[in-house]
Amino acid sequence: MTGDAPLSVAFNATMLLSPMTGIGHYVHSLARALTALGEVDLAYFYGAGWSRVLRDAPMAGIVAGKNAFKRLVPAAYDVMRFVQQRRFSTGARRLRPRLYHEPNFLAFAFDGPTVTTVHDLSWLRYPQTHPAERVRAMMKRFPVSLARSAHVITDAESVRCELIETFDVPPARITAVPLAARAVFRPLQAAACEPALRAQGLNWRGYLLCVGTLEPRKNLELALRAFAALPAGLQQRFPLVIVGMKGWLTSRLDALIAPLAADGRVRPVGYVDDETLAVLYASARMLIYPSIYEGFGLPPLEAMAAGTPVIASNVSSLPEVVGEAGLQVDPQDIDALREAILGLAEDDALWQRLREAGLARAAQFSWDRCARETLAVYRKALA
Repeated sequence: MTGDAPLSVAFNATMLLSPMTGIGHYVHSLARALTALGEVDLAYFYGAGWSRVLRDAPMAGIVAGKNAFKRLVPAAYDVMRFVQQRRFSTGARRLRPRLYHEPNFLAFAFDGPTVTTVHDLSWLRYPQTHPAERVRAMMKRFPVSLARSAHVITDAESVRCELIETFDVPPARITAVPLAARAVFRPLQAAACEPALRAQGLNWRGYLLCVGTLEPRKNLELALRAFAALPAGLQQRFPLVIVGMKGWLTSRLDALIAPLAADGRVRPVGYVDDETLAVLYASARMLIYPSIYEGFGLPPLEAMAAGTPVIASNVSSLPEVVGEAGLQVDPQDIDALREAILGLAEDDALWQRLREAGLARAAQFSWDRCARETLAVYRKALA
């Protein structure tokens, strides 16, 4: 398309109205990288309307508003979806994009080629780790979305294979396009991190780190139990810092955290901005990521890009991301995770080797690559 007018693409950016988690970061980073190529003209759909401006911050009060809507409106999801479809169709008729990219599972009806990104099948594989309403919505709408899609993108080859096996999608209609760590996650010097660490009561390379929404699928319970089984002196030397906003089904997690947090061995810090997260990644002794299932798993890649060694699960897409650059453990094996933490905390030679391997591994992924491979999918869908 070089030399021609940019390809006009409708791009659902509704995720950017809420505080960004993994899919939100995918939407934002991919949109920026596609725009930087100069070959795509994106029109962003924000649920109630359209814009040419990519949002960098969530809408004020959006979480409270969505929660109130769910409480007060019967069949809230279906009502919201119906209204959004009307708004989407009205704008699409006016803007007349050549292609529509749905970056978040469920495509709207569109009179033209549709590309849909399917990040994982966790709602099908582990429905108990999701709110029941979400599972019902996915069971009802996902097959329809697949049928509407001229081409499907997954973040990893493991999810591509799952889609082929589970939904009988022709292999030629699915392409795995890996994600990347954002530029903000990079190695930092201790002096640059000191003010932010002091504010959190932390020391350079003196803590363990978990990052992710507090929900069952992230398997933080295993991390807490493995941490609690470490020698008392090591727990004091390396407190466990937990970054992430509350999700759902957290009562058991809260009960595990409470006694460990009472004396400072565990530090739940909640959701933090990118600058703070970058410091926390770059200053940690290690990232612990024992998720039971991931469609990609950005935190391990972000930690490696920041020069911090990673312990991750050996299931789903995580081996594709971490490769040989991190320690991989069974997400059900507390003893294996405990031993991995202990080894990485005490063995400086192992720590340095994995730090260097992680930096090299993270450099193999980029948002420019993701954008170029996504653009190639657009061309396939148009053809």
